[in-house]
Amino acid sequence: MDFSALDFQHHRGWLTFFIFLLMIGEFFWLRYVAMRGEGESGRHFGAPYDRPYDLRESLATVGMVIGQTTIRAAVAPLLAPVYHLAAQHRLVAIDMQGVLPWLALIVLVDFLYYWFHRASHTVAAFWASHSVHHSSARFNLSAAYRLGWTNVLSGGWLVAVLPILIGFPPLIVVLIFGLNLTYQLFLHTTLVGSLGPLEWVFNTPSHHRVHHATNAVCIDRNFGGLLIVFDRLFGTFATAPRDEALRYGTQGRQLSYNPLKIAFGGWMQLFAAMRQAGSVGAAAKLLFGRPV
Repeated sequence: MDFSALDFQHHRGWLTFFIFLLMIGEFFWLRYVAMRGEGESGRHFGAPYDRPYDLRESLATVGMVIGQTTIRAAVAPLLAPVYHLAAQHRLVAIDMQGVLPWLALIVLVDFLYYWFHRASHTVAAFWASHSVHHSSARFNLSAAYRLGWTNVLSGGWLVAVLPILIGFPPLIVVLIFGLNLTYQLFLHTTLVGSLGPLEWVFNTPSHHRVHHATNAVCIDRNFGGLLIVFDRLFGTFATAPRDEALRYGTQGRQLSYNPLKIAFGGWMQLFAAMRQAGSVGAAAKLLFGRPV
């Protein structure tokens, strides 16, 4: 079996180009909406970040993409043996013929993603990597590409091991995880308002705006990937407040346009707190406790 396909990124050049075109369209449309100060999009900017795009933030994101892509290319070949070993010790061999196995895997992947994503916000060691994705003060398509350079330390790649151990084919598991993450790229926009009944089942741009917002009622909400049903089931669902504009960024951290500070700022903050903890036990509690 060819595990080289586990590096899902090298199949996404066409998608990156397509989203780049969407970004250009989003930029001009949001600029028009922001100038008018009207509509669904206009109320999501919030002073002082009332411009939908900022050149400094966009350039910082480009730097983040270059670093993250380079690291991913180096790490991807190391993951193939892990998934291959899991496949050798699977409980059963699941036949992917028919619709039901595919639907089961899609729901299982989103269930696992929900809990890992939730842990990425509530465990300091995971948040240090994931906070990079929340570091932009503006919510737009380019923010979707702000991904951490140290994600391999957070163990997100281990989430795919469970479906493989159960018996789902590794390449299909990675494909479904990749499609789940790809779907989420399109959630990072203020151009799309409510989608009606779809909002009850699927994660949508309006739900994801809440997830990224730093308003008090939005903190640690809407962790779903493709679906929003697990947030509804486990009490982490929230809708946007009606009486205040959504604010974006990372709480307790100064806005930076330096890719190195963005990538490692969370770790620096965490390690600084651990150094002052006074004991190994206290430092461990900070590492595996809630983010400071």
